[in-house]
Amino acid sequence: MKRMRLTLLAVGIFIFSQAAQAAWEPAQRLTWNSGYSNNPAIAVDSSGHIHLVWQDYTPGNSEIYYKKSTDEGATWSSNRRLTWTTADSWAPDLAVDSSGNPHVVWQENLTENREIFYLRSTDGGDTWSASQRLTWNSGNSSIPNVAVDPSGNPHVSWHDKTPGNEEIYYKKSTDGGASWPAGQRLTWNSGNSNVPCLAFDTLGKLHLVWGDWTPGNMEIYHKKSTDGGASWPAGQRLTWNAGVSGYPQIALASSTYLTVVWSDSTPGNRETYCKRSTDGGATWLASQRLSWNSGDTWTLALVVDSSKCYHLVWRDTTPGNSEVYYRKSTGGSVWSAIERLTWTSGECLALDISVGPSDIVHVVYDNDEAGNAEIYYKRGN
Repeated sequence: MKRMRLTLLAVGIFIFSQAAQAAWEPAQRLTWNSGYSNNPAIAVDSSGHIHLVWQDYTPGNSEIYYKKSTDEGATWSSNRRLTWTTADSWAPDLAVDSSGNPHVVWQENLTENREIFYLRSTDGGDTWSASQRLTWNSGNSSIPNVAVDPSGNPHVSWHDKTPGNEEIYYKKSTDGGASWPAGQRLTWNSGNSNVPCLAFDTLGKLHLVWGDWTPGNMEIYHKKSTDGGASWPAGQRLTWNAGVSGYPQIALASSTYLTVVWSDSTPGNRETYCKRSTDGGATWLASQRLSWNSGDTWTLALVVDSSKCYHLVWRDTTPGNSEVYYRKSTGGSVWSAIERLTWTSGECLALDISVGPSDIVHVVYDNDEAGNAEIYYKRGN
């Protein structure tokens, strides 16, 4: 994620200071494990219960673990292991439905190739169904992303190398995750299309962003489905940059206001950029650069609260190691000053962000300052 020194902020302080900074509590360490605990994903349900998953090497291979908080992050349940496999279970993602039930996806690094798996809880995370395998492909199926529609049905996207290059694939369940019909291929490109991100708007329209190498360097693309994922019109290219524009995240304040953020190497190092649409994705405003740093921005995460305020975190190597940074914006046009959230001797490699019904912001990240990677948590408002 990105950080800015105060000296570098001087040029733009009149813009960035228009939004007040958040008040952040001290970080909590959530795991004390013998193996690496990393790649966390977080989601908050309508009751304010926080659900957390991550991958953990404590068993000897990487497995998926879960824990939750029922008091907005003050205390947390014990770790719960969700997978028992001989292969590595990796890159989990998490979404919760309107009933407070978590849905989890990940890639299983099988001997022959990588495949996408899914499991769910129907009682708020107390018990869990058996894992379901969602793909049986000849190429690697990787980096799944999950979103839940207003009816409680999970939708999953991933990139897949079955066609020879990486393309975006998608499938959905129409019965809350109990069964999964055949999926759809969403891109047919000459370059690799990868790292998709799904999100629903307030009317239930489904939006997808991804990075695509077809133009010769990676650029950001967007497409949406207005019928719950049954059909997908042609996508739109959102960026025309000299550098690599990748790892996009999307959040929607309404059916018309969309914001996309990504990491971009056009300035020479990776910086944070954003782009907005005010008409549901039909047209897009000019890109905004959100950071000016000496280090690199990686692993962005974006969420919007009930007041239509966007909250953005990322990790940034400017301090010499990788630390967590934050900005927020009401509407997406004017952003607060950059806040550094962590000061550690270790490295942060992955993070995520969510917001609850009381608009408390919840951030999780991994860090290896304890000797191996562990999961940490911060909250702010």
